[in-house]
Amino acid sequence: MNLLLDEIARATARLADAGAASPRADAEELAAAVHRVNRSELHSVPDNAFDALFWEYVARREAGEPLQHITGRAFFRYLELKVGPGVFVPRPETEVMAGWVLETLRDMDVRDPLVVDLGTGSGAIALSVALEAPRARVHAVEKDPTAFVHATRNVEELDERGRVRLHLDDFATALTELNGTVDLVVSNPPYIPMSEWEYVPRDVRDHDPADALWGGGDDGLDAIRRVESAARRLLRPGGHVAVEHSDLQGNGVYWIFAEENGWRDVRNRRDLTNRDRFVTARYGTD
Repeated sequence: MNLLLDEIARATARLADAGAASPRADAEELAAAVHRVNRSELHSVPDNAFDALFWEYVARREAGEPLQHITGRAFFRYLELKVGPGVFVPRPETEVMAGWVLETLRDMDVRDPLVVDLGTGSGAIALSVALEAPRARVHAVEKDPTAFVHATRNVEELDERGRVRLHLDDFATALTELNGTVDLVVSNPPYIPMSEWEYVPRDVRDHDPADALWGGGDDGLDAIRRVESAARRLLRPGGHVAVEHSDLQGNGVYWIFAEENGWRDVRNRRDLTNRDRFVTARYGTD
């Protein structure tokens, strides 16, 4: 049997004992990163090419360090993003919201839609829009300087058409020059209430940046309230917004986008596990 596959089996057992949620996938991804191959190519690594760095990576994962911090990469839709300490690691759940954004842009009767991503983090959503809706112009806002460095690197490497403009700013007050002109606003803001601290997985609460996790307020929804206010300022009449939340916050976020503030067609939408994951709405009466 292939030596690397044997070692992956041993690593899987160790990671399972350490409580990793997906020990086999983690072991394979660590091996692929060390040996610079895709996971589907692991069987092709010859025995004499086995790199013992793999076991250093496994030990770091056993200790609770996020997989993506160890490998330095995260996958989101069709992108391979550079990530690391200081930037929120994009999750698969957010891919569903990005998919809704892209479908909505395709349905718009707008030649070059203008999109704003509030709290872009690694740039995952903004870059997905730029890649998959190539006529879209995207402004991505991030206030954390460390996360902004990661976003800048990803944009420089992946935005071949130059469709994404990054802004180091607070999304509550950013881009006033675009007020009333934006076709779609999207955000995956912080939304976890501090009361949930003990229930958040250790590798998340100890390694993801605090400003990307804790939403503020007793309900964790203060950041989403700021997104609602910013979207109302930025959007043109008929423009759309999408904002992510936890699977327990759908009702609370629904009511933040109140009809008296101009919101129409407010809907809770579900992720691939059939749980409430993001709210969408249209601004204005047209």
